[in-house]
Amino acid sequence: MELIQSFSVDHTRIVPGIFTSRVDNIGDFQVTTYDIRLKKPNKEPVIDVAAMHSLEHIIATFLRNDPEWKEDVIYWGPMGCLTGFYLILKGNRASKDLYELLHKAFKSVEGVQEVPGAAPVNCGHYLMHNLEMSKWYAREFVSYLEANRENNSIFEYPRAKRLITDDGQHFYDS
Repeated sequence: MELIQSFSVDHTRIVPGIFTSRVDNIGDFQVTTYDIRLKKPNKEPVIDVAAMHSLEHIIATFLRNDPEWKEDVIYWGPMGCLTGFYLILKGNRASKDLYELLHKAFKSVEGVQEVPGAAPVNCGHYLMHNLEMSKWYAREFVSYLEANRENNSIFEYPRAKRLITDDGQHFYDS
C-alpha cells in the first residue's frame, strides 16, 4: 500500500510552524492543505482535547469571518495526533503568506469571551470546551510565531528520505 504524503514528513524533526502539506488540482482550481503545527510531535505534550475543541471553534469562526480570506476557506480542523490543525484553502499560497492571517487568528483568541457554537444545538460535544486553556495555547503559539518569524524552518517541512533497496523495498530514513 502506498504511504500517504503526510506520513513522509519527518515527525522527529518537525517544529511548530505553518507548512504546505499538499496541493491538489480539482477541476479548474487548486486546493491547498496546510499543516498548522503547534507542538513538536512525540516530544511535547499534545494539546488538551477540550482546549483543542475550543480552538477549533474559535479559529474556524475567525477564518470564516475574515473579509480577505473567508471566500477561500474550505476547512479548519484538528489533527488526530492533537499537535496542530489542518487548514484547507482554495488556491495555492506559500506557507509564509499565511503568517499574518494565522498570527492574527491566534492572537484574537485572547479577546474571546465565549466559545462560538458551544451549545447543544450547534455542537456534537458542547460540554467539552476549555476557553482558558485555549487562550494559553494561543498565546504560546503567537509568542512562538513572533520569535521565529524569520526562521525558515517554521515554513518548510523536514522530509524523510525514501530509500529503495536493491530488491525494491521502500524505507524512510529519518
